[in-house]
Amino acid sequence: MNKLKQTNFPWMYEVSKCAPQEALRDLDRAFKNFFAGLKAGEGVHDSFRLTGSIRVEDKAVQLPRLGVLRLKEEPGIGGRILSATVSREADRWFVSLTCEVEIPEPEQVSGEVIGIDVGLNHFVSISDGTKIEAPKPLGKYLKRLKRLSKKHSRMQKGSNNRKKSALGLARLHRRIRNSRRDFMHKLTTVLAKTKSGIVIEDLNVRGMLQNDRLSRHIADVGWGEFRRQLAYKTVWYGSTLIVAPRFYPSSKTCSSCGYVMDSMPLSIREWDCPCCGAHHDRDVNAAVNLKKYAISVA
Repeated sequence: MNKLKQTNFPWMYEVSKCAPQEALRDLDRAFKNFFAGLKAGEGVHDSFRLTGSIRVEDKAVQLPRLGVLRLKEEPGIGGRILSATVSREADRWFVSLTCEVEIPEPEQVSGEVIGIDVGLNHFVSISDGTKIEAPKPLGKYLKRLKRLSKKHSRMQKGSNNRKKSALGLARLHRRIRNSRRDFMHKLTTVLAKTKSGIVIEDLNVRGMLQNDRLSRHIADVGWGEFRRQLAYKTVWYGSTLIVAPRFYPSSKTCSSCGYVMDSMPLSIREWDCPCCGAHHDRDVNAAVNLKKYAISVA
């Protein structure tokens, strides 16, 4: 790379050396993830990472070579800044700062232990009977997304109209992503702050995405991201996340007497226990069984 800079890419001397260095590290990580069988994200990722002299002022950040950049909001950070990642989403630019800070040990949350069953009809069903709907932004904007995608594909490559169309598509994708992200962060934060223990299932989301009929709906709700956020937020706020084994029969076990059904197709949403006669809502029953699992392993 150093040899190529002198002849093929002299403009690289005009930017911080950190940008290409961090890009190569990201490329190395991407290759490792790819060959490990991890699914890489699709599309163009307009981002780069910088290290070195980085300072934060009121509604401004100073980056190597780029100088002082005005921000829409105050960063509100503390501690030692390690790096800055600059990224673009459609026509907006963002900078995220990695900082080293001392975080005090959180106090243990005094709320109850709950079991949570995730689903498509309701995003989560909680052991206390509460059901929460997901916004399903992709389903909401799917017709518009298809229409814009079809219109974009027919435009001449390299034309200004195609560039405008690409920007419109990117804005719509950003709206969908932000809607899902906002819902997920609000829900996981409330749960982690108010429940002392949260029990979920170890779902094989990647395997479920192989189902052609349900893959889009599963991707739209974001079960994997839900678990990821709960994992670190429970540590932040002093609660506990318990993950039940993948083949734990939460759905087909009677939460009243413990009888286990031989099978429980997805089409069955309510059922009666043949042993004790108890009537169950499939999702709430599963959540109750997950709560009982936490008690059994305590």
